[in-house]
Amino acid sequence: MNRNRLLMIGGLALALGAFVSLWVYKSLQGRGSSSNEPGADVIVALDDIQVGARVEEHDVRIAKFPASGLPAGAYTRRSQVLGRGVIIPISKGEFILPSKLAPENAGSGLPSLIPPGMRAVSVRVNEVVSVAGFVGPGTRVDVLLTGTPNGSTENQTTTVLQNVAVIASGHTLERNASGEAQNTPVITLLASPEDAERLTLASSEGKIQLSLRNPLDTHQDTVDAANAKGLYKGGTVAAAPPRAAVRPVKQQKTEKPPPPPPVRSVDVYKGDKKTVTPLPEENGEDPK
Repeated sequence: MNRNRLLMIGGLALALGAFVSLWVYKSLQGRGSSSNEPGADVIVALDDIQVGARVEEHDVRIAKFPASGLPAGAYTRRSQVLGRGVIIPISKGEFILPSKLAPENAGSGLPSLIPPGMRAVSVRVNEVVSVAGFVGPGTRVDVLLTGTPNGSTENQTTTVLQNVAVIASGHTLERNASGEAQNTPVITLLASPEDAERLTLASSEGKIQLSLRNPLDTHQDTVDAANAKGLYKGGTVAAAPPRAAVRPVKQQKTEKPPPPPPVRSVDVYKGDKKTVTPLPEENGEDPK
């Protein structure tokens, strides 16, 4: 009897396990079929595409992705991307997006990197001016000018422009991936038309120096011009020679003249009229 009971319990356990396994299998199969949405065509990069390059037929391919997983603005036809310039590096397998391409008919190379309303201005530099070659595409700099202002006899350094984007270093339009310094004779900056005029004028007025800054630091600082006198604020100032003591001059008191002696007079009345007759001074003579 115990044996029959054990066989019955074993059979029930096997049946229950088979039922649970079948239910789990059906659930997973149904879930997979419900998420199997049709794929949509999208343009992706067939290989790495560098900044300034023109998108060619061999640079892209058509791939299928679920429509719900596509980024906004992804191109679906080759004609939408062919012939357009690349303004942001595109890696192999990435979606081709509008933010990474120049506008249509904008060409390729350096002109495609210039946004509307901006200008590209090049300045001649050396290893010192270009911060040992670390000023390259994608970095931001301040432009300093050292010269002699009109009406002054000493040099002065002032900040001409702040937070200016560098778009080219020599003929290179992209940043060095290894971060190594690249010395080039010319740096191209992106500036507004007004700033382009100031930069051109500064290049002819004195010596240009680039100051490298953190790309995340976009704050415009108020910086006063520096001159030679300001460099020695903390230096020792020669003591001024002692001044000679000046004694106050005593003013001599002037004696006032004695008041005049009183004049003696006699009042003579004739009716209602009064006449004052002075008497002669006593000088030893008898009055007549």
